[in-house]
This record gives sequence, C-alpha cells and structure tokens, in this order.
Amino acid sequence: MPPDTADASTLAVDQVSVHFGGVAALSGVTLRAEAGMVTGLIGPNGAGKTTLFNVITGLQRPNGGSVSLDGMDVTRMRPYRRARLGMARTFQRLELFSTLSAADNVRVGLEASGRGVASSTAVDLLTRVGVEEEAAAPVSALPTGSARLVELARALSTEPKVLLLDEPFSGLDEHESAVLGRLLTSLAEEGRAVLLVEHDIDLVMQICSVVHVLDFGQVIASGPPDDIRRNPAVQEAYLGRAKDAG
Repeated sequence: MPPDTADASTLAVDQVSVHFGGVAALSGVTLRAEAGMVTGLIGPNGAGKTTLFNVITGLQRPNGGSVSLDGMDVTRMRPYRRARLGMARTFQRLELFSTLSAADNVRVGLEASGRGVASSTAVDLLTRVGVEEEAAAPVSALPTGSARLVELARALSTEPKVLLLDEPFSGLDEHESAVLGRLLTSLAEEGRAVLLVEHDIDLVMQICSVVHVLDFGQVIASGPPDDIRRNPAVQEAYLGRAKDAG
C-alpha cells in the first residue's frame, strides 16, 4: 500500500491507547511529528512518554489506535521493519555494546543498515555529533553525556527519516547541550522529523517548533512553545506535581 500523499506528516500517532492490567498508560494519544521540524514531547514523570516511544518503535503493542510513517500504517510491523522504513531511536537507558569502542558501536549500525563498515564513515558520524576524539575508547569508559552522543551517531548511521530521542541531553553540560541543540535543528532542516522527550523545559522551548504535553497518559496540550508556556493545563501539570512533592 503506497503512502498517503495527502498526509504531510512523516510520523502520525492516532488515538493510541495502552493498558497494563487495569492501568491506562496511554489513553487516545494523537500527535504528529513533521519532517523538517524538531518536535518536543514533555510531561511529568510517569506521564507515558517512554511507553509512547515504545509503541511508535514497535517495542509495545497498543491496545488501540495506530502509528503511521509517511502515511503507511506500521502499527503491527516489527521494530526492524520500521527501522528499514526510516525510523531510528535512542534510549533513556543507554543501549550500547559496552565492550566495543565508540567507532565499533557505530559500525554495527552501518553494517546492519547495509551501508558498510568503513572506519572513515563511522568516524565521520562521531565527528558530526562531536565525540570523534572518543572513537577508539570503549563506551564503558565514556561519561554518560559522551555515550549518549555515540548512541545518536549510531542512530544516524541508518540514515533515518524519523529520529526519536529519549532524554538526549541527560548527562551533557551546558556547552554540550547547546551544541546538540544546534545539531538537532540541523538534522531537522535536512528533512528529518525529530521527536524528543526531554525534562529540560527551557531547552525544549528553545529548539522545538511544536511541543506536545502528556499527563496521565493523555495529550493535554499541543502547539508552539509560547502557547504551551501560557497553557493553564500545562502549568497545573507541572506546578501541581511540585506542590505534591513539597
């Protein structure tokens, strides 16, 4: 079935629901991540953000709803098939081969995607994310921030159309975060859809064109950053948690 050219969204999530026993982790979630833009997904802890990423990438089967890539329904496709169609992801908890070097981790991605294992290509990708000096180091010896960038380089090795990043700025210092923010903007400008989960709200507001807010498994707001900042439901979702924690 060819993609629906009437749908300009690279990634479309429609009415997705996930239940774990009697608990609703996601309830009718609908959102878009457009090619050419960085889209943010924010929400308090436990809101369902990582569960939604798992549904999008095929690690979690939804109880209802659908996921489409370029207009093609991929809801029942296995993760490797989604990857071949142009979907790549990084994880909140690093998923790297700890005994391999940074370059070899990227080569694994290159080989799996059929792009070859040329050393120069792996180093080029590490250079793009700013950790080329760590190419020969085992990732187990890298600080968390650098390891996250290696995982991003490996994701880029598949030349994805849709890039899903789960807390990519965690472990980075202020300078590294600024560099990564510019990189993500550049990746989107090249025609990719970039969807990221991040807890640094100020950073999300700086680099994202559209922000979706999850709370208790539901989208409570979607729109440009300025609209999200002023949204009373979003303020309550965050400020209410802060009051409860206090």
